[in-house]
Order: sequence, then structure tokens, then C-alpha cells
Amino acid sequence: MLVKNLAPYESIDGKFVVKFKKPVSKYAKGYVFQLRVGDPSGEIMLRYWGPDKKEEVERLYASIKKDDVVYVVGETTIFNNRVAININPPAGKIKVLEAKEYEKSDFIPESEKDTKEMYRELTKVSDSLENSHLKELVYSFIKDPAFSEKFIKHPAAMYKHHGWLGGLLEHTLNVVKICEFLHKVHPSLNRDLMVTGAILHDIGKIRELDVTTHIRTSREGMLVGHLALSYEEVSKKMDQLKTPGDIQLKVKHMIISHHGKIEYGSPKQPAIPEALAVYLADDLDFKITEMLTHIKRAETEDDYIYVGDVGTIYLK
Repeated sequence: MLVKNLAPYESIDGKFVVKFKKPVSKYAKGYVFQLRVGDPSGEIMLRYWGPDKKEEVERLYASIKKDDVVYVVGETTIFNNRVAININPPAGKIKVLEAKEYEKSDFIPESEKDTKEMYRELTKVSDSLENSHLKELVYSFIKDPAFSEKFIKHPAAMYKHHGWLGGLLEHTLNVVKICEFLHKVHPSLNRDLMVTGAILHDIGKIRELDVTTHIRTSREGMLVGHLALSYEEVSKKMDQLKTPGDIQLKVKHMIISHHGKIEYGSPKQPAIPEALAVYLADDLDFKITEMLTHIKRAETEDDYIYVGDVGTIYLK
């Protein structure tokens, strides 16, 4: 039961995420409060028409928090020319659910690709690295169960490219594949170095993004950002592994330069060809995925849409 499919004057029985709340107020027969709830398809206004028992209604209202998942039994109606939900107890009800009573994937899109297969593919690429120091560095992340569990499930963004569960792994593997292709075109590129940069360039997004019933920027993400967090994680690991200094320097450079330009968030522009390759592969996958995603999700009869990051997209 998706919000976008709800029609007026029908019974509903479903789970939604609370987006925001409006306080309890008096109405002719009792006390009412409003919530805006949603799912991956959209949002809808919900009104709970409670009895003339203020304390009872306020207790229920106070038990419901922003970002909670609620189970709702009610009816749809029309309010201000839009479909809305009415809950009229005792037949209608609203209940806050525990984490075990729902799946995150009910509210956040998932990758359409098999994450286990993608991780196997990424591991296979890691196995092929010939430089022992770079292989040891990559293994220290992808063969760490605590890291891999998060990495496999994490999104790569809130709203933009790969903003879905498994999106970080999907994007990382795409960047690796593009870099592998570039090595075939330009064999003089240091493949091991470039692939290492491709695998590790975005690992800070695990700390930058929090995933609950939606994707949001963490406090660390807001104040520091994934580029610096990736740099921190990889630098710490290389120090522990006693990775040779020249390798450390080049890996660090690939991470801090992978946004390409200072105005895009990189403190340094790519100064070695492998760093340039990682930046361009990252940017290419971001823009292609962004364009394909908007084409797939477009709900318009127009021939074109405009998206800030990629410009005009032709839909026909």
C-alpha cells in the first residue's frame, strides 16, 4: 500500500514513517492532532480525531516521534483538494512499531542488483592486486566483517546518485570497472594504485550518512564530510599497516582529490594520472546514474526535464 496509489474514500491498513507533527488542538467532539507520514513513493497528511479526553490524546501524541514507523488503520478522504488519512477511534488506530516489526527496505529503496554478487566481484578484483602493500590495505577493509556488513548495505547519497541501500557498494564497483577499462586503454597507468583508490575513495560515506527509516547526513557528515572521513580512515589504517611512505602519499592524494576541483570540495586537484582516473570515473558514474534514475522516475508528459547536476535530460 504505497502513498502514491492511495485513492479517496477507501480503508487503509499500512505502515508509514512519521515526517513531522502538529500539536494537539481542540475540535467540536474532542481533540485532534496531525502528522505528515510517508513511504518511498510520497507523503500524506494524517489526522487523528480523538475523544474529548485531552490527556489521553496528548499521551498518544507524545508517544509518536519524528522518524518513527507507525501502523495505521483508518480511511482516506479529501482535504484541501488532496488525499489525506483520517483515523477515527476506536475502529481507527495508530501504533508505533518496534524495529523488529518492519524492514528498512520498506521505506528506503534497495539496489536492484545482488549485493552479495557485487561484493564477490569486488573481492575478486582485490584478489587480483599484485602490489602486496595495496592488497593488504584493501583487504584490511573488505575482509573485515564489521566493515563489510555496513559497506554492503550502505547508500552512497541521500537523494542523488545511488541513494538507496547497497548504493555505496554499487557505485564503488562501477568506479572500479571504469578504472579497469581505462587501464586497458592506457596500460601505463598503475592499475593496482588506481583500483585501490577506486575501492577506498568513498568509504567515509559509512560515517557521513545515517540510515534509519530514511537516509540523512550525520553530525560528522555535516561538519567534516565523507572526503575527509575517507582520508582519516585510510590514513589510520596505513599507519597501522606501516604502508611505505610513497604509497601512502599517493593513496591519500587519490582520496582528497577525487572530487576533482576545489569548488567541488577537493582541497587538491588530481596531480597524478591514477587520481585523475578515479575522479573522472567517479564523476562519470555519478552523472550517468543520476540521468538514468531521473529518466526512470520521471512523471511528466514533457519531452525534457532539468536536473541541476546534469542539466537538461531528454525523456523520449
